[in-house]
Amino acid sequence: MHKIMVDIPTEDGVADAYLVRPEGAGPWPGVLVYQDAFGLRPRLFEMADRIAGHGYAVLAPNLLYRAGRAPLFDLSGLSDPEQRGRIIEQIMPLIMRLDNETVTHDSRAYLDFFTAQSGVAAGPVAIVGYCMGGTNAVRAAAAFPDRISAVAAFHAGRLVSDTPDSPHRLARRITGEAYFAHADQDPSMTAEQIETLERALDAAGVRYRSEVYPGAQHGFTMADTAAYQAAGEQRHWENLLALLERIRRRPPR
Repeated sequence: MHKIMVDIPTEDGVADAYLVRPEGAGPWPGVLVYQDAFGLRPRLFEMADRIAGHGYAVLAPNLLYRAGRAPLFDLSGLSDPEQRGRIIEQIMPLIMRLDNETVTHDSRAYLDFFTAQSGVAAGPVAIVGYCMGGTNAVRAAAAFPDRISAVAAFHAGRLVSDTPDSPHRLARRITGEAYFAHADQDPSMTAEQIETLERALDAAGVRYRSEVYPGAQHGFTMADTAAYQAAGEQRHWENLLALLERIRRRPPR
């Protein structure tokens, strides 16, 4: 694998990011990976590497770069539920600054940088996001329907709210295929909110699957945290890789 840390110029500074792709000239279809709250770290690198191992170029930017380069916090306590909760409290103010406009500006910079890299195939990329990254992946897919061919959101929180800029209200702008995996023990995405999201997707005519993973907590894919669920992670890989393969085989628009 060809692995490197890179710097991406944005309107508000420079975002550090992890870029990985198979060895060789390629070109390889592109996949953007939007982090969970805890950011770029060995677990995210492992996940990006696994996607790349299936024949993709992968870019994982630090979505919270305005606060500094990753890691932003001491993450040594992620496997303890109480410490994980305290870390989330520290990070939450940074997450809340990422509104639709900010995510649009940043995603444009990430896409411009990524698609200009050697070995990355021309054309639209797929995007996958975890936790807050899933929410922002949906925002990106809605902002750039001509540049993002598919979106997968795993245990994404606050996809539905009463605010005018709630992500579910952007469904009408999504033209690519979408996949949503919800944790059944996630207070940030309740059964009622899932139903509201699905109604919005249906009304918009989005091609999608929306599934609830039983016995799972918010963050179930992350093996370095207290929320990890092995069965949910395995199911996540099966559905994500199947989505990416469908997009790769689909004729260009």
